Amino acid sequence: MRIHFIAIGGSAMHNLAIALHNGKHQVTGSDDQIFEPSRSRLFAKGLLPSSDGWESSRIDDQLDAIILGMHARKDNPELLRAQELGLNIFSYPEFLYEISKEMTRVVIAGSHGKTTTTAMVLHVMQHAGVPTNYMVGAQLEGFDCMVEMESGSEFMVMEGDEYLSSPIDLRPKFHLYRPNITVITGIAWDHINVFPTFESYLEQFKIYLDTIEPGGALIYNERDQVLKELVEQSDAKVKRFPYSLPEYSIENSITYIDTAEGMVPLQVFGAHNLSNLEAARWVCLEMGVQEHEFYDAIVSFAGAQNRMQPILEGQVKVFRDFAHAPSKVGAAVKALADQFGKVRAVLELHTFSSLNPEFLPQYKGVMDPAHDAWVYYSPDAVAHKKLPELSKKSVLEAFGPGVRVFDTPEELSVALSDPAENSAVVLMSSGNFGGIDLEDIFTSYK
Repeated sequence: MRIHFIAIGGSAMHNLAIALHNGKHQVTGSDDQIFEPSRSRLFAKGLLPSSDGWESSRIDDQLDAIILGMHARKDNPELLRAQELGLNIFSYPEFLYEISKEMTRVVIAGSHGKTTTTAMVLHVMQHAGVPTNYMVGAQLEGFDCMVEMESGSEFMVMEGDEYLSSPIDLRPKFHLYRPNITVITGIAWDHINVFPTFESYLEQFKIYLDTIEPGGALIYNERDQVLKELVEQSDAKVKRFPYSLPEYSIENSITYIDTAEGMVPLQVFGAHNLSNLEAARWVCLEMGVQEHEFYDAIVSFAGAQNRMQPILEGQVKVFRDFAHAPSKVGAAVKALADQFGKVRAVLELHTFSSLNPEFLPQYKGVMDPAHDAWVYYSPDAVAHKKLPELSKKSVLEAFGPGVRVFDTPEELSVALSDPAENSAVVLMSSGNFGGIDLEDIFTSYK
C-alpha cells in the first residue's frame, strides 16, 4: 500500500509510520514541525519529510490511504486535496481498527494508568515468548517501536485514549476500537478543553461500554466508585471482572506482593501501580498466560518511559513522571511518600487543563503527602494557550497551604540544586520545566 501521513511527527503517528514501513508498505509524510526523538527515528528509516510544511502536491490519486493526525487543521491543504480526490482518509484509531478487525482486540482504557498497564501486559507476553500486536503510548525497554502489527498474533493490545481522533473526526479514540477484552482503570475528569464538565467526560465512558463486543470481557477497578456505579448501571452484554489491590508490604523501600508463589518483589511501587498490575494480570489470564508465568515476568518490569522512571539512583533518588492530571499527581506523590518517607514533589502545570483557572481547584490537597511540595508554571505557556492570566497567589490558593510556587525556570533551577532532607525527588510533567538542565542540577545529589 501507498500511505501518506498528514502530521507524521507525533509520538503515535511516527511510530505507526515506522511500523507500516517495516511491514514493507510505501510510506510518506508531512508536518510543520518535527521534534526529537521523532525526527531522528524518522530519518533513520528514510521517512523524514524533505522539508517542513504542507504541500498539496504531495497528494495524488495513487495513494491507498491518508492517515490524519490530530495536530493538523481542517483547512490543511493536503487534507483538502485528499478530500477533493475522494481518497480513503483515516484517523489514527480508525486505521488501527481496520487492521485489527479480524484480531482479538484488547483495549486498556481509563483516565490514568493506561500506558503502564499496557506496558505490563506487553512485558509479560514478551517474557512468556508470546508474539503480540500492540500500540502503546510510550517507548518501552526491549521494544523497538511503539506499534507492532506484523507479529502474526491473534491479539492486538492497544491503549484506549479518550482524546479526540482527528480534526475531522471528533469522537474519542477509544470509541473506535470495539474491544473484545477491555480494562477501565478509573475515571477522573481530564481534557477540560474538550469535555468542559465532568458529566460530559463521564458520558464518553458510558458510550465506550456500549462499544465492547457482545460477550466480551470488561475488567474494571472496583475501588473507583464512579466507575463501579457506571459499570453496574450499564446494560452492556459483557462479562464483568472487578479487580482491586493485591496484598502487599514494603520492606527497606522495596514493595512485595503476596501471591500463591510466595512474596514477590517488584521494581515498581505505589497503590496505583499495584492496581495497574492487577489489571494487567487479569488481561494476561484472558490472553492465555498462566498466573505463575505472570508473576515470573512481572518481577523484572521496571516501568514505562517517564512513568515513575528513575533518573538518578544515589543517596537521594530522583524520578521523572508523566503525571499531570490531579488523580495522577496525587497517586504519584502518595506512592513516593509511602515508599521513601520525605519526598520533594515538583509539578509543572503544562497542559491546557492544568493551566485553566476553572480546573485548578481539582488539585486541592494532591501534594499534601510531600515533605516539599513545589509547583512550577510558565506565564508564557498560559499566554500561548490563550488562557486567563495566572498568578502565584491563585495557584497557591488552588493547591492549598504549604505549596511553594515558581514562575521562572531560573528560580526553580536554583531551588532544585539543594535536595535538603528529602530521600527522593519526583519531577512530574508532560513538558520540560522551561528547558532547565536537570542533569547538571542533579550532579550535586550524588
